[in-house]
Amino acid sequence: MSDLTPLMNQYKSVKKDYPNAILFFRVGDFYEMFYEDAITASKVLQITLTSRNKGKEDQVPLCGVPYHAADSYITKLIRNGFKVAICEQVEDPKLAKGIVKRDVVRVITPGTFLSENALEAKENNFILSIYQKGKICGLAFADLSTGDFSLYETVGSLEDEIVRLAPKEILYPEELNLSLLQTPNSELRIHLTPYSDWFFDYPEARKKLLNHFRVSSLEGYGCEGLVVAISAAGALISYLDENLKVVDSTHRGTLENIKRIKPLMKGSYMFLDAPTQRNLELTNSLSERTKKDSLFGILDKTVTAMGGRLFKNWILYPLLDIEEINRKQDAVKILKDNLTLTEDIQERLKKVYDLERLIGRITLNLSNARDMIALKGSLRVIPEIKVLGEGLDSEKLSEVFERTEIFSEIIDLIEKSIHEDPPFTLREGRIIKNGYNEELDNLRSISSKGKGFIAELEQREKERTGINSLKVRHNKVFGYYIEVTKANLSRIPSDYMRKQTLVGAERFITPELKDYEEKVLRAEERILELEYEIFQKVREEMAKEAERIQRTAKAIAELDVLTSLAVVARYYNYCQPVVDEGETIEIVEGRHPVLERLDLGERFIQNDTLLDCDENQLMIITGPNMAGKSTYMRQVALIVLMAQIGSFIPAKEAKIGLVDRVFTRVGATDIITKGQSTFMVEMNETANILNNATKRSLIILDEIGRGTSTFDGVSIAWSVAEYIHENIKARTLFATHYHELTELALSMEGVKNYSISVKEWKDEIIFLRKIVEGGTDRSYGIQVARLAGLPEDVILRAKEVLSNLEKGELNEIGEPKLAHSDFKKPERRTNQLDIFTTQADPVVKELLGLDIINMTPLEALNKLYEFRKKLNGKENMDKEEN
Repeated sequence: MSDLTPLMNQYKSVKKDYPNAILFFRVGDFYEMFYEDAITASKVLQITLTSRNKGKEDQVPLCGVPYHAADSYITKLIRNGFKVAICEQVEDPKLAKGIVKRDVVRVITPGTFLSENALEAKENNFILSIYQKGKICGLAFADLSTGDFSLYETVGSLEDEIVRLAPKEILYPEELNLSLLQTPNSELRIHLTPYSDWFFDYPEARKKLLNHFRVSSLEGYGCEGLVVAISAAGALISYLDENLKVVDSTHRGTLENIKRIKPLMKGSYMFLDAPTQRNLELTNSLSERTKKDSLFGILDKTVTAMGGRLFKNWILYPLLDIEEINRKQDAVKILKDNLTLTEDIQERLKKVYDLERLIGRITLNLSNARDMIALKGSLRVIPEIKVLGEGLDSEKLSEVFERTEIFSEIIDLIEKSIHEDPPFTLREGRIIKNGYNEELDNLRSISSKGKGFIAELEQREKERTGINSLKVRHNKVFGYYIEVTKANLSRIPSDYMRKQTLVGAERFITPELKDYEEKVLRAEERILELEYEIFQKVREEMAKEAERIQRTAKAIAELDVLTSLAVVARYYNYCQPVVDEGETIEIVEGRHPVLERLDLGERFIQNDTLLDCDENQLMIITGPNMAGKSTYMRQVALIVLMAQIGSFIPAKEAKIGLVDRVFTRVGATDIITKGQSTFMVEMNETANILNNATKRSLIILDEIGRGTSTFDGVSIAWSVAEYIHENIKARTLFATHYHELTELALSMEGVKNYSISVKEWKDEIIFLRKIVEGGTDRSYGIQVARLAGLPEDVILRAKEVLSNLEKGELNEIGEPKLAHSDFKKPERRTNQLDIFTTQADPVVKELLGLDIINMTPLEALNKLYEFRKKLNGKENMDKEEN
């Protein structure tokens, strides 16, 4: 390093502490990158790669981006999986003795990126921390932009949690087996970050949390006993605190916007596994991986970013608390029935900016003056919103409005201090209003009088020199000067000092003009410094109110979601379901909430549903492909989920017995990265259901066993249905093309056959989309194949093969006997003789050896009586009675 320039020595010194990040090294108005960072960044960012000392042996690869446009470049690097370390000039170049001091002020990772333009408004930017001990997995997740911070423990699949949270980054101890984090959802683009095991050590992690929240115990947050989750949470706080670092030479960024930690208890929420989230298309559609045609996309009528994020959270965490479900439903009903109130609330909510992220940037010292103006405008609307909540007969709405506070003092402070139309950056000036600070006003007076002084000086110099074309001007490069054309140079006074020579003129400065220039420049520099200092003081006052503003933001978000649900219920003709502790799910004229809103070229057909844990426990649903079996089953599951988030539902009426889990096994997918075939994935998902479902669960099974041979598939499907019926006893919808399964209804109570009705016409089928009681023995696969466009020769040959197969599918007496089983459970031993087998008992052998046929009836009866006594061990039996 001794052969390098001071600047490159400084770069090398900083870079060695951040070997895994792209270092943005501030040089003047640019962030520059060198060596391998420059080569990598130039490719990703599609910018020119050049070099220092070009053509020499010690040339250094170099590329750079303008500092004022850095956000877009950082965003691109982050989305491509890179970390970025921001190295700023932390002292004024004019005051520097030697090379300007530089230091890293932030390390930006996918989970800590807070750029307003890079974050999705209605999506959380979660970073997830994972720690495992034995079978227990502790998880903690945070959104640095909003201050949300939660933790919980699970013994379930990590994939389920990752899919639900969709984190941008996962923090894990270096010792953790990375295979645990493999997930087929590669579109989530998760950045994996190993972190020193020491930070996950429970005593250290707990100490970190206690210090951060300034408490002596975590009991107040309800998570003191969650040892494994606390290990994950403490490490996460350490990581976030480490990456935030110093924002400038005088102000340190802190995690002050993370004010509390919220434990998630599985007894309060319905935890949905990854296949269920995916199959029900809760937040993304399967076809295009977009939100538009998902349940969230259809139901989301929120008008604030906060409300959108909260609503997605409600969908992914349906409630198990019937009282809270009913409180939400009652609030939705009042809003639904009062159109004027709903419209008034939404009109005001539209004026509210993202309070959570605004106060987050302010607290983290990443805000600008425009954030202050947006905060003021949002807080001004709150009193109008509170007035609308007066007198409402709703426990939930009253509680929401009560949590919504008024911030008159903050509004006044911003109104007095911050300019209404400030610049984007804090170093340009024109941030603080006139009249707020006396020193600032005086400095501005000195600076603003410059125009008058220049005009006066110019006139005096024209009169003194007799040069009418003389001009007094200023530019950023050369400062103040007097410009005289070359034709008039002979007239200039002796006190004029040459400053610059032009083609047709000369520029000069006088002692008077030089003194004035220094005075103005000092004033302008001090104005910028003072405005920044004043802004920081105002920001600090705002940060003190962070917890109150966060609490109000949550209330506003909840009001937004309830209002959104009311709008949907009103305009989509939804009904209020009854949710209770019973076991019955009864839906009258139910509809699929997503498909009925799409233009599919046909009217959506309504269907009824009756499920319980007794007479209607398991529905075997048969019918052709494309007829609507999967749609119907998903429809039932979505209606149940909607009811348990407190929403109204697409039906005429409904009664929903509380469901603890919804399980789905739908579709055909392989996971090549795990070496799992389609059938293996199917069996894994089925095993998960059979091992974790309870009597309170709702199970949706579509085409179990189709990934293997017909006989294997039928056998597995049959045994799975039997197991659910006999062992789990959960409410189940079971769609199948194995029409043999309809025999289950003949041998088991609580199994009912249903089918999707179709109409045949001239070898064609018409889908009626109506579910009717009774099974079917046809799947119409060949007709569906014709609709798909298979060649006619293929269709004709398929019919011929099908005919041949059907002739041979019956047994020797012409009946399917799938229900017959040779495998019986061991029965309790009785003394009833089995005439088809030879028993080992000597008494029985003796009996079987008797020649009863040649005895008289009385002899035979007496002999049998003697044997009866031997078998029963009773010597006092009455002959006549027996």
